[in-house]
Amino acid sequence: MSIKNLLIEMKNMSELMVDLAYSAVLFNSVDAAEEVLTLENRVNAMNYEIKKESLVAARTYEDAERLTALLEIAEAAESMANAAKDLADLVIKGIKPHPVFKIVMEESDKMMVRLGVVEESDLSNKTLGELFLANRTGMRVIAIRRGESWIYGPDKNTMILANDILLLKGTDEGAELLRKLASAACSLEDIPEELEDED
Repeated sequence: MSIKNLLIEMKNMSELMVDLAYSAVLFNSVDAAEEVLTLENRVNAMNYEIKKESLVAARTYEDAERLTALLEIAEAAESMANAAKDLADLVIKGIKPHPVFKIVMEESDKMMVRLGVVEESDLSNKTLGELFLANRTGMRVIAIRRGESWIYGPDKNTMILANDILLLKGTDEGAELLRKLASAACSLEDIPEELEDED
């Protein structure tokens, strides 16, 4: 894998880890916390690969100077991953978050919610690409729990099934729309495919 692709993967993975770590603490999910630890090992391995590739690619002093900037970015991504691991460790160790933490999370611009999908829901048996959830509600699915297993970083081809538990990140208004959709209190026809501009 090229340095560019490794950096893209590190960026995506460290971002996912932060979301998962906050979700793990908010919902006291040991499974999500353990996945953060697994991902942290992968980020560390990718950072090591970037260092090796940079050493091979640097043929002149100017090359080394240009590659130094990339190494700094990789180090910053690894620092984010390490911080996410620290959050996840709280759950692994059984440390309960202070009640203020939940208040802070609820009052932040981007909130996290956990929703169960009923069989009658319009979300059931459709892919994320078909649903346009981010466009319709401003909410992004960051993970899906299906039985005893998890799907992390789902993409447009990931299908939502009845009884899935969704972890989502977005706005308070979007969360309320998703609650209604997931519980079959409303249908997709009630929600436009694109959020209306507030201006």
